[in-house]
Amino acid sequence: MTVYGSFPGARPRRLRTTPAMRRMVAENRLHPADLILPAFVREGIGEPVAISAMPGVQQHTLETLRKAAVEAVEAGVAGIMLFGVPADEKKDAAGTAGTDPDGILQVALREVRAEVGDDLVIMSDLCLDEYTDHGHCGVLDADGRVDNDATLERYAEMAQVQADAGAHVVGPSGMMDGQVGVVRDALDTIGKEDVSILAYTAKYSSAFYGPFREAVGSSLRGDRKTYQQDPANLRESMRELALDLDEGADMVMVKPAGPYLDVLAKVAEAVDVPVAAYQISGEYAMIEAAAERGWIDREKAIMESLLGIKRAGANMILTYWATEVARGIGREG
Repeated sequence: MTVYGSFPGARPRRLRTTPAMRRMVAENRLHPADLILPAFVREGIGEPVAISAMPGVQQHTLETLRKAAVEAVEAGVAGIMLFGVPADEKKDAAGTAGTDPDGILQVALREVRAEVGDDLVIMSDLCLDEYTDHGHCGVLDADGRVDNDATLERYAEMAQVQADAGAHVVGPSGMMDGQVGVVRDALDTIGKEDVSILAYTAKYSSAFYGPFREAVGSSLRGDRKTYQQDPANLRESMRELALDLDEGADMVMVKPAGPYLDVLAKVAEAVDVPVAAYQISGEYAMIEAAAERGWIDREKAIMESLLGIKRAGANMILTYWATEVARGIGREG
């Protein structure tokens, strides 16, 4: 008598025999609505500027940004996360271009909202690093350290101008203690209770951010280890998670995604709010560079990397391939 709980009765390969069979029993699937497109818009340029470390990604003009937003809608992408790149001469110690209603990010938010309305979830990066002349995510004290509480005051202002400009979601990404609660209060104070907060809950101090620094024209001096998380730590992320939820986060994020799938899985298991993961610039650049050299199959590597993030528990994935992948999924469907 055959015992079906073990070989030879049990043969898992039966469920791998054909593409149709594998598709039918797949435990995880990517959908265009899982994807969010990060996009950079740069002040004072007449044509898009290619980002050398991120082939296929560019700093947009307002015109090409609107076009990218429309293309994302047509592909079925869920959202777009906007990053502003101000003119160098507008950077200062307090990052005032980040709270100027006519700053590049606020202008971009208004234009994208006017172009696509509510057909795309319009998200805005809420951080000072793009706008400060020292490149840090907050204002500095007399000793050159990021002043947490003084920075929170600036984040409150940023939240309000971004919401007024049309953001559906703000993403406080600076890893300041108390940032979610301050942003929530600031939004509610001006009657923007419907604007959601995507908390950068576990944002690690990572070597994989390198290409992003080019993308936003970073002026960073030093590093961000006193406020971004130590890559060695996981329990710390769970503490950050509890604090963000208590302060009113509507959604939470792990960043980077690929090197921190264990953190992502732990967070996803612990919460009942949507969980995002950001497949960051270095993750993108490695696949593109290896594919360009013929070392890996580009499309298969992209899909495998995204499925790994989905399998670990992400409901939403920020990826620079969002529109391309969404179109591919649509063709397969």
